[in-house]
Amino acid sequence: MIASRASKTIALSSLVALTLISGMTPAVGTELTTQETAPPAQSPSVSSQTPAAQPSAAEPTAPAVETEPAPTEPAVVPNASADPAPESTLPAEPAPSSSVPAAPTAREELTPEDYANNPELLAELIGRNGAEMGQGLERIAVTGDPQQATPAESLMPEGSARSLDAAPKAAAAPAATNYWQPSTGVLGVDVSSHQGQYVNWNGAWNYGSRFAYVKATEALSYKNPYFGTQYTQSGNRGMIRGAYHFAIPNVSSGAAQANYFVANGGGWSPDGRTLPPLLDVEYNPYPSLGNTCYNMSASQMVNWIRDFSNRMVTLTGRKPMIYTTTDWWSRCTGNSSAFADHPLHVASYNNSGAGTLPRSWSYYSVWQYTSSGPVIGDWNQWNGSLTSLQAFARGSGASGSSGAIHQAWLRSGGANGPLGTARSSSDICGLHGGGCYRSYAGGNIYWTAATGAHAVTGAYWKAWGEAGWQMKIGYPTAGVRCGLHNGGCYQSFTGGNVYYHPSGGAHAVTGAYWKAWGEAGWQMKIGYPTAGVRCGLHNGGCYQSFTGGNVYYHPSGGAHAVTGAYWKAWDEAGWQMGTLGYPADRVRCGLHGGGCYQEFTGGHIYNTSATGANAVTQPYREAWRLSGWQMGRLGYPLQPAVASQGYRNVEFEGGWLRWTATGVQVRYK
Repeated sequence: MIASRASKTIALSSLVALTLISGMTPAVGTELTTQETAPPAQSPSVSSQTPAAQPSAAEPTAPAVETEPAPTEPAVVPNASADPAPESTLPAEPAPSSSVPAAPTAREELTPEDYANNPELLAELIGRNGAEMGQGLERIAVTGDPQQATPAESLMPEGSARSLDAAPKAAAAPAATNYWQPSTGVLGVDVSSHQGQYVNWNGAWNYGSRFAYVKATEALSYKNPYFGTQYTQSGNRGMIRGAYHFAIPNVSSGAAQANYFVANGGGWSPDGRTLPPLLDVEYNPYPSLGNTCYNMSASQMVNWIRDFSNRMVTLTGRKPMIYTTTDWWSRCTGNSSAFADHPLHVASYNNSGAGTLPRSWSYYSVWQYTSSGPVIGDWNQWNGSLTSLQAFARGSGASGSSGAIHQAWLRSGGANGPLGTARSSSDICGLHGGGCYRSYAGGNIYWTAATGAHAVTGAYWKAWGEAGWQMKIGYPTAGVRCGLHNGGCYQSFTGGNVYYHPSGGAHAVTGAYWKAWGEAGWQMKIGYPTAGVRCGLHNGGCYQSFTGGNVYYHPSGGAHAVTGAYWKAWDEAGWQMGTLGYPADRVRCGLHGGGCYQEFTGGHIYNTSATGANAVTQPYREAWRLSGWQMGRLGYPLQPAVASQGYRNVEFEGGWLRWTATGVQVRYK
């Protein structure tokens, strides 16, 4: 987590002043661009002008295995003879250095191996303040390359990492403060030595911060000189606090850096006030140490992170939370899915949402959404309630399913059953609505006090994600059940069901769409769902496709199925863009001569075996009424009688309705 602080404001502001003085053209994009959340993908046959022509089941992008914070029972800390013992979570504050290390003298070009083999060189490279959270993201915003320093950084020694001491002395207006904050969750901050010894914790608290992560260490050569003060004062203000380590993976093993971290403040206790340790693994801020991935292959990086994590579990009893960006994770781990049982702290600077997550996760625990917020700079959102944050801090020892998840796994056959071996060693809690889960090779088991423990796997898990996970359709209330019409299966959730059939795959049907499906005769009449709900139709409409028709929704008429001859007649009348509008009711029968009809917001479609289905809207409908409806001499329509097709003659069984500028006239056969 590289911190973005007052130093960031000074450095960038100084750059503006210097460029004005020198006449240079400043770099474009010193602020991050706000990302917009893309609307749901629409079938090629659906547009804002033309509805889907019985759209096929588009396969949505599958989210990564859903993950939540992954607490584990704390292990007994080994004695000093085995490995360095972790210190208290409130370590004594090291005395700050009295001076900045001298700039390196001229020497032959050094390699990453030189720094790895010489701690003094590495300490000189890191500098007094070390790396700062989000430095790579800011470089991308300004230069387009996480390995290319910004103009502001270029004015400083490489190792200074934009410390206050190294900032150029130039007067300029401070960078704009981002006062936006997410509408849900719990706010928090992160700090490092860049904020100095005395942070305005009261100001952060008053703005809403209820948790804080404090940088403790970096690589094997750096300790935050203000860690003790920052950690203690944030806790004294009432915040739940934790420590983080900035990884330099190519200078030592992961286990060695875990030892160094825990020995210098990175411990954990289940007191409800201490967050689990955090591993900050992101863009390499030091070009001297290699490329943005530290000259490591994806497999080497994954193994390094696993080595760090395994050692942290041994020392603290908790898997570390992982801080990263989706871009870096994709570049440097090959978008690994190996850490689904670790909580995620994702960095994505915008005011719209965390965006696409790395492949290991379908759910983030913490989102760092800005580096230019008020008071502190870096602001974060815990993705849940304060109660769930407190449970996350306590770990599984104080919360969880009380063995219900484990028992459900055993009932399924344990390691020899469809779920296979466990990927999580304990319940992972803090999910939306107080849920917990465990990850297995073949899927996950989810638990809440209200629903019990049930597995969600394969196509059902994917469909659950497509529908919005537990935040939208709740938790599973049972396992998969089969025996439905024509070989279908389903799994029930608190807010809807996921249905599966080989013809269309697995998709959730919920709320108004589920009611409309039943209204139309369920799978026996219009088949099984072939896709999730898709929106973006004319005037705010949405639809869900089934093998035998579609269910359309619009606020003006609700959700109703349109199938077969009615769907074709709707097409002939101009779809929802025409005068018919959206469906407002199901098909109803019992009319004169065996006729049926379906009401739409702007008219009706009438259908008989002799005439087929045809739409009738005003002004034709009023003239038809005056002539006695279908019981009169005109009978049923043989063509669409809709105003959107303009002045014309429309044939009925017993005559015509002719619409002209003077009105509608009836002419009988």
